[in-house]
Amino acid sequence: MKIAGVELGGTKCLCVLSQDGAIVEHARVDTTDPATTMAGIEAALDRWRGCDAIGIASFGPVGIDPAAANYGHITATTKPGWANTDVAGRLRRRYGVPAGFHTDVVGAGLAEGEWGAAKGLADHAYVTIGTGIGVGLIAGGKPVVGMTHQELGHVRPVRLAGDDWPGICSFHGDCAEGLASGPAIKARAGVSADQIAEHSPIWPQVAHPIAQLCHTLVLTGVPRRIVFGGGVSLGVAWLLPMVRRMLDTSLGDYGDRSLIGNLDDYIVPAALGAEAGPLGAILLGQHAFERRSFTAS
Repeated sequence: MKIAGVELGGTKCLCVLSQDGAIVEHARVDTTDPATTMAGIEAALDRWRGCDAIGIASFGPVGIDPAAANYGHITATTKPGWANTDVAGRLRRRYGVPAGFHTDVVGAGLAEGEWGAAKGLADHAYVTIGTGIGVGLIAGGKPVVGMTHQELGHVRPVRLAGDDWPGICSFHGDCAEGLASGPAIKARAGVSADQIAEHSPIWPQVAHPIAQLCHTLVLTGVPRRIVFGGGVSLGVAWLLPMVRRMLDTSLGDYGDRSLIGNLDDYIVPAALGAEAGPLGAILLGQHAFERRSFTAS
């Protein structure tokens, strides 16, 4: 079986071809305007004709309800020119094969569950901290969906005592993304995260909203593990240990803490790195193929 995967990111798209479970081709396309970017994706997929399905893991917000008119579209994004862009439908029509579609964080979360830091767990959360903050919840090996996908990067955390910095989110100011994303850290500190010393007072101000986000995730009752990816999470060695300590304090003695166990094993870095997104897109394509095969039978 041949499946093409597309991780559509805010700055670049990674396209991969899987044949019988092994990645055999790669291509990179810069994310510019929709027409140019989609043409570049199609140029890669044209070389791989004969695929059984396509999976797309995209930046968002996106339409994920197959019954809705905007399924497979990037919807109310702030990325210039991309709002209301049809991605999955365009590729499905061009190639005549099933097209699976979801957020990039869900794609990465699926891949970490299949091959990475959450392997063997049916239920987990994937959190990326980089240009933004995104969360994908996986339960029973499948994305958790309702009206739409999660936007938990925009929850408003309890603020760290004495920290009244307003945040940078254009919608919510001091939501988790507005306080702890890569651009938020740079706006607060004046330099990027990789240039800030370990003992800077900036780090508790960053770790606290992330720990509050984890507190929220724990109380959903879903994740048996929280896996962190993204440049900030994976590039700052002392951040996750600080988040674990703050989460421990925040939760206190509430609930059955034995369900979480050792926080060193509960909050962990991603294992697949940059491969998580495209591998997750492959899984989305595989799921789309399986759904069509099941319907046909």
